[in-house]
Amino acid sequence: MDKDTFQSRSLAAAKARRFAGVASPPRADAPPAPAPPAPASPEAEGRMADVTAKPVVRREAVAEGFLRLKDATLRAMDAGALPKGDAFAPARIAGIMAAKNTPQLVPLCHPIPLTSVEVSLVREERGVRCRASVVAEWKTGVEMEALAAVTAALLTVWDMAKALEKDATGNYPDTAIEAVRVLSKTKGSPERGR
Repeated sequence: MDKDTFQSRSLAAAKARRFAGVASPPRADAPPAPAPPAPASPEAEGRMADVTAKPVVRREAVAEGFLRLKDATLRAMDAGALPKGDAFAPARIAGIMAAKNTPQLVPLCHPIPLTSVEVSLVREERGVRCRASVVAEWKTGVEMEALAAVTAALLTVWDMAKALEKDATGNYPDTAIEAVRVLSKTKGSPERGR
């Protein structure tokens, strides 16, 4: 039997063993396999954090972000001449909906019964700033909900203005969502609940 035929049969045998769940014998020249890293938290293995023992307290988070737009787009926005109409009303609704649906967007977030979501949008010199405030009486924080609200609201403004933002190639070289961040996160004491 020539060397190529032998090697082909060896590879076929290794494949057959692998699919049958039989480990191949270790090669003498192979380095030892590294040990898998220890998970840092339950979430590292794709599990939700267990908040069963945590008390229900008032939670609030405020997040903000900025959407950079072209001057011409901002002038059209000021004149009420965006191709899809007013951008701020649907953006506020999108932000509220995103906050309420955060567990569908961020898989390991807990579903939280929100008690308040406020989304504000302000036209600034170079674009639009969004701020979202989210409140709940619950066992875990609401910062992901606030971040989801800001991001969805700014994406909606972008969608409403995109016809004016595209360049000749259909790209968006001047448009950017920037500086999405949590400004504050607070929780009340379990004794007072507030």
